[in-house]
Amino acid sequence: MIQLFNYIDRVSPIHRLTGAAKLACMLCWVLAAMITFDTRYLILLTVCALVLFRVSKIKVREVKVILIFSLVFLFLNNLLIYLFSPEHGVSLYGSRTVLIDLIGRYSVTAQQLLYHANVILKYTATIPVVILFVSTTQPSEFAASLNKLGVSYRISYSVSLALRYIPDVMDEFHSISLAQQARGVELSGKENIIKRLKGATAILMPLILSSMDRIEVVSNAMELRCFGKEPKRTWYRERKFTGLDYGTMILGFGLIGISFVLQAVNGGRYWNPF
Repeated sequence: MIQLFNYIDRVSPIHRLTGAAKLACMLCWVLAAMITFDTRYLILLTVCALVLFRVSKIKVREVKVILIFSLVFLFLNNLLIYLFSPEHGVSLYGSRTVLIDLIGRYSVTAQQLLYHANVILKYTATIPVVILFVSTTQPSEFAASLNKLGVSYRISYSVSLALRYIPDVMDEFHSISLAQQARGVELSGKENIIKRLKGATAILMPLILSSMDRIEVVSNAMELRCFGKEPKRTWYRERKFTGLDYGTMILGFGLIGISFVLQAVNGGRYWNPF
């Protein structure tokens, strides 16, 4: 069964952090990786991200769907970059070292390979951290974290509901799919794509109707409790900051500071070894 955006309960230092601290550190981490194209710093961020993933005790098989989507997107991104701009690295680094001589501008250069390596490192440095935040933060605590960072509690609660009900919708999709297959609707890879798409439409309508029922139940419950009447609200999952939380946020801001320092040292965003 496909699982997306699920909270995975473990006993680890990352799980003990408050949602606000994890959110702030994740945003700082991603911003630090996006600012710089220093290969050395991106390698360091990647190694640290993998170490944190290990510390969190989250298994790869538990988040493999998100990883597969990310890897496919990474491959397509690099492929399109090379197809539409195979000399982009040459223009960035101001030199051209041909490694494999092909047709015209599609020759493989060391500068272009370094640029692609930097793009890959940006993904590998940020994807594990984002997955960690999603997998180690409960939706209710995530909403409290957004609200603590200044986001309206109405928007925060909407995000919390979306994250909470995505797994439920996936479970409902799986149940409806099994029921339709029991009625003779073929959805396996044995049929051609046209018949499989037609079979998928038999799942879509019941799924929409069940989702609408869920929305009505939740909206009625919120309305009966006068949700949105007051300008502020309290949170059941909200936790106070500890020393570990403050240290985590300081680390996040420090990562951004290092990116700016490297930008000044390198004379720009790009580290040029050529």
